Amino acid sequence: MNKRIILVFIVVVFILWEASCSQAGSIWAKRDKDMKDLYADDIARNIGDILTIKITEDSKVDNKAKRDLKKETDRSSSFDGKLNIDHILPSIPGFTMNAETNNELTSKADYKDERSFVDRVTVVVVDVLPNRNLVVTGTRHRNIAGDIQTIEISGIVRPSDIAFDNTVKSEQVANFRIETKHNGVAAPYTRPGWLGRVFDILWPF
Repeated sequence: MNKRIILVFIVVVFILWEASCSQAGSIWAKRDKDMKDLYADDIARNIGDILTIKITEDSKVDNKAKRDLKKETDRSSSFDGKLNIDHILPSIPGFTMNAETNNELTSKADYKDERSFVDRVTVVVVDVLPNRNLVVTGTRHRNIAGDIQTIEISGIVRPSDIAFDNTVKSEQVANFRIETKHNGVAAPYTRPGWLGRVFDILWPF
């Protein structure tokens, strides 16, 4: 009887040991902690997270100014020549004087400017404000056949404006700042030379 109890005890211990070993070797125990969870998203929320800004900037300026100023003055003066006061001073010949002035100014100005910039730049969250808004900044460099383009972006993003694919439109970024710089082989052809700049200073009109 005692041998049977001891045998049953050994079998139970063996079964429990096998169960623990099989559970330790399951896929859940071997899951890497650095792997993304099945239901996790990639929305930027914390410092160091990244998101993509879809830049679609269209600016149109059409300023027109027209001014017409006109001033006319007509003055007339006449004198009959009588200077005698109590018949003491003699009379002199009379005269008539007319004065007429005319001042006219006409000016017209017309200024038009139209620009478009479309791109996608990924930025990094560098700070989180007390209201959970994200301060982002990012830089992109392109070097294509010696033509170097640098784009610098910064601004403040509201988390509710971030789309499900972790992107946000540039018009939804507060204090949005974008700066582009061009260097390389094409740069001398996109800006005036030194002689032209000197003439612009000496003769700006």
